[in-house]
Amino acid sequence: MTYHAAGTFEVKIIPQKPDNPQEESAKLGRMSIDKKFEGDLTGTSAGEMLSVMSEREGSAGYVAIERVSGTLQGRSGTFALQHFGSMTRGVPQLNVSVVPDSGTGQLTGLAGTMTIKIADKKHFYDFTYTLADAQ
Repeated sequence: MTYHAAGTFEVKIIPQKPDNPQEESAKLGRMSIDKKFEGDLTGTSAGEMLSVMSEREGSAGYVAIERVSGTLQGRSGTFALQHFGSMTRGVPQLNVSVVPDSGTGQLTGLAGTMTIKIADKKHFYDFTYTLADAQ
C-alpha cells in the first residue's frame, strides 16, 4: 500500500571549511544540514551536502545524505534520505529518495520519494512512501 505524508520543515545549512584549499577555486562547497520536521513526519535530521557552482550564473549541482529520526504517521524509527539536485540557468530539478534498507524500528522496510517546495521562504515536504512490513 502507498502512503502519503506532508508538512513543513526548518533547515539550517552551515558551510564547512574546505578539506582541500583548491576546493574554493573550483567552486566546490561542503555544508552540514540540520532539519526539524513538522506535520505527518515529526523529528529531526542531520546530514552533509556537497555542491559545485558552474561558470554560468544560475547553474549548479549538489548531492546530500541525511539521517532522519522521528515519527512518520505514528511509526517511530530512523531512515536515510539521498538527494540529487541540479539547477540549470535558474531552473531547479531535485530527486530525494529513501536509501534502500535504511529504515529502522517501526520504519523498517520504508521506501519512497520526497518532493521539496519552497514558497515565501518556508519549506514544505511531500512524501510518497511504502512500508514493506506495514500491516
